[in-house]
Amino acid sequence: MMETLNLLLFVVEAIAYFVLMVALLHFRHRLGLGVFLTALGVMHFMETYLAAVFYVSLPFGDVSPGSSVFFSGKLMMILMLYLQEDAATVRQPIYGLFLGNLLTVGIAWVLQLHQPLQMSTNHTPDVDFLKEMGWLMVWGTALLYVDSLGIILLYEKLGDFFRRRVVLRFLISGFVLLTFDQIGFFAALHYFLDVPIAAFWGGWKAKMLAVCLYSAMFAFYEYRIRRGAAGSARSISDVFGDLTFRERYNDLLERTGRDMLTGVYDRTRMEVEAPLMLREALRQGLYTTILILDADHFKDVNDGYGHLQGDEVLKAIAARLGTTLRSSDRVFRFGGEEFVAVCPGTDHEEGLRLAERLRWTIATSVKTPDDRPITVSIGVATADEDGVDFTAVLTAADGRLYAAKKSGRNCVVGRSGVVKLS
Repeated sequence: MMETLNLLLFVVEAIAYFVLMVALLHFRHRLGLGVFLTALGVMHFMETYLAAVFYVSLPFGDVSPGSSVFFSGKLMMILMLYLQEDAATVRQPIYGLFLGNLLTVGIAWVLQLHQPLQMSTNHTPDVDFLKEMGWLMVWGTALLYVDSLGIILLYEKLGDFFRRRVVLRFLISGFVLLTFDQIGFFAALHYFLDVPIAAFWGGWKAKMLAVCLYSAMFAFYEYRIRRGAAGSARSISDVFGDLTFRERYNDLLERTGRDMLTGVYDRTRMEVEAPLMLREALRQGLYTTILILDADHFKDVNDGYGHLQGDEVLKAIAARLGTTLRSSDRVFRFGGEEFVAVCPGTDHEEGLRLAERLRWTIATSVKTPDDRPITVSIGVATADEDGVDFTAVLTAADGRLYAAKKSGRNCVVGRSGVVKLS
């Protein structure tokens, strides 16, 4: 009965830890990343202390929640931080923990030189324990450094085999690195604190259970919360942030690299941003579809109605692109009457439907002064099926745009040829 209760508490602890830490990570742009990193660091002493002295009995063995729940959770949180930020950000908490633990050991040595007063008969200072814990935390953080590098590298390597199975890569990476960590950290526990060998297997099973729990919650967060939020509209509360200097500075940066006529991003901005967007999507196991769009017979518009009217047509096309595409998509003016749209998280079939909707919208709403419709031809290509870098995918889309022109214009061409969707 007690083992079952302990197992239930184990699950509750894992859920509570994940929910709190993911909430701090999810809202890092409002709260600041420092809140997440500080919470991660504050847990470090407690989890090391619990791993050394606090064990409970579960159906599959004796387990320390500090090691199996909190340390496992920390490593999986570091992987999640990497998925949403980058390696440069991930190394900051690891370096901070390592230096802080070295400082703990150093201070513990200095404290031994004092002659402490006995202020309470029930509590006596145990500097030896503090020093022992300090060395244990240094070893644990050194392992964490190796674990963090290993889990990121393994996650990336698994992308060669399971590119779009993000949760499976998350799960396997956790299994492998926490097995390695259990071997390394338990060796220190056994050496410093004489923890019995029998606790090794119980701790390993508990870490594997924790990885399963964290992976299940990661899947829910990834597919139901984070991706849903990516396409949502900006909240009203963000409007108040526009009054701050930082928001105004960011707004100034946002305005750079804009095409002066149409207001969309220009080709220089595309050459910087588009490859990064594509790489980030592939790293997360997502498709990215690229549309390249060209206004049909645009020279006739300039020749027949003047360049000012041609400018109005380009602005109208850009406006339709802005209202049809999602907020997470990017539109660039490629040159002349050509536009490029980069749509992360969009597979080829979705891209074809989006392109056809754009074609139809422009054909039915953009007209010349004498009420003749303006039409467009669109080429569609998708990473990673048409290439794994931006240049390759753009080249494939450009070839299909040329095929659309040869097929009579006013159509969409994808991987299988001319597409007419109902």
